[in-house]
Amino acid sequence: MQFELSDEQRELAEFIRELLSSKSDSASVRATIAHDAPFDAELWSVLCDQIGAASLAIPEEYGGAGYSTFETHIVLEELGYALTPSPYFGSVALAAQAVLASGNAEACARLLPSVADGSRIAALAWADPTGRWSPADVGVSAQETDGVWRLSGETPLVIDGIAADLVLVIAATPRGPALFELTDTGALTKESTPALDPALSFATYRFDASAATLLACEADTPFLDRLRDLALTALTAIQVGAAARGLDMTVAYSLQRAQFGRLIGSYQALKHRMADLHVRLETARTTSRAAAWAAANDSAELGQLASLAKTWCSDSLTAIASETIQLHGGIAITWEHDAHLVFKRAHATAQLFGSPGEQRARVAQSLGLDRTSA
Repeated sequence: MQFELSDEQRELAEFIRELLSSKSDSASVRATIAHDAPFDAELWSVLCDQIGAASLAIPEEYGGAGYSTFETHIVLEELGYALTPSPYFGSVALAAQAVLASGNAEACARLLPSVADGSRIAALAWADPTGRWSPADVGVSAQETDGVWRLSGETPLVIDGIAADLVLVIAATPRGPALFELTDTGALTKESTPALDPALSFATYRFDASAATLLACEADTPFLDRLRDLALTALTAIQVGAAARGLDMTVAYSLQRAQFGRLIGSYQALKHRMADLHVRLETARTTSRAAAWAAANDSAELGQLASLAKTWCSDSLTAIASETIQLHGGIAITWEHDAHLVFKRAHATAQLFGSPGEQRARVAQSLGLDRTSA
């Protein structure tokens, strides 16, 4: 496995970070949140038109740049560091990969070019009514009548669902779960869902006999397990970026804040705590990139690595966010301080696509170590 970035990948990361430092600083992020906008349209245009970030993991024959999900992972790390409200995760890392995982060449050729150039925002409706993402359990059913598929039901927690104009849906059919493209948007009701992390955008979708096109059936082309692994892996990149942001701001503060006539960063006890956080961050980055490498190289280890990465990155970001609050003192509890955003990002993302406890159980089951399999 290769964890160090190549020169080209390092240049991509540096370019994205430089762009976000000027276009998505704290004031810009807060302005977007304050206006209830799901993302900054101008910044999205720059990311897609000038950098081609949305096209990185889409093959050239479908209008993309022909790189891999590892390059997408790098972009997500930087977006996570900046805490940028962006449809990149929902549209590029999740919905576009759902189309690719379906193996439907016609759908890929028809749908992916507009996602690759950023002109369309895609969303994947998948979570069951309880808010969990399970390959088998979904809250939408599909029935075929006279050759037309129609969807009925409700899906909560659709990531970037409000801004989406391309809607993909995981629905139950008589032959099992399948991926659909919604063709009758008039029969879709969208409702914005308040999120713990105000920089993340969610929606609840309600379908009322909504016409749709079948793209792939799990019974014919198994794709849901890989899709979940890709989602878990992409999410860990965002978590690693946010963890790095929390640690950086904590170290910087320790070199500015004086107590009892000394900078607090000079106290040995605080040095040890920040050193522990650094270890947390670097091990989280390693596990995240290990899963990203497995995803980009179609490794058989992807399932275990994705769950392990989600577990460790969730726990690490939670620990770093908590220490960020503690080591900044009372100012970090206020809404005006960015430590507040890191803390909310930690607790929100820990639950997405399964909590650390659920991921540990999944790994144990895959290894035959869970008690129920005995």
